[in-house]
Amino acid sequence: MNQLILTASIEEVSTLRYTPAGLPALNLTLTHASEVEEASLPRQVKVSVKAVAIGSVAESIGKQAVGSSWQFKGFLGAALKGKSLVFHIQAFKSI
Repeated sequence: MNQLILTASIEEVSTLRYTPAGLPALNLTLTHASEVEEASLPRQVKVSVKAVAIGSVAESIGKQAVGSSWQFKGFLGAALKGKSLVFHIQAFKSI
């Protein structure tokens, strides 16, 4: 199963664009910071994640303030160019 749920802040948002099929699309960068346990030891995690939203989710996220925090749900996919991962956001809600 390819599913990701991430609590993160909106760091950067691109201008809303449209796919060739006419769907709204939004590229953004999310940031996450937390402390987790790994091998019975605390570990600080700080990460920036490239993300994309399509359709009504893109329009809704585009209205949110940079720096605001949300719980995002979606899946990981390969970037069109390169071998990096992109978080495809399917839903988000306030935390």
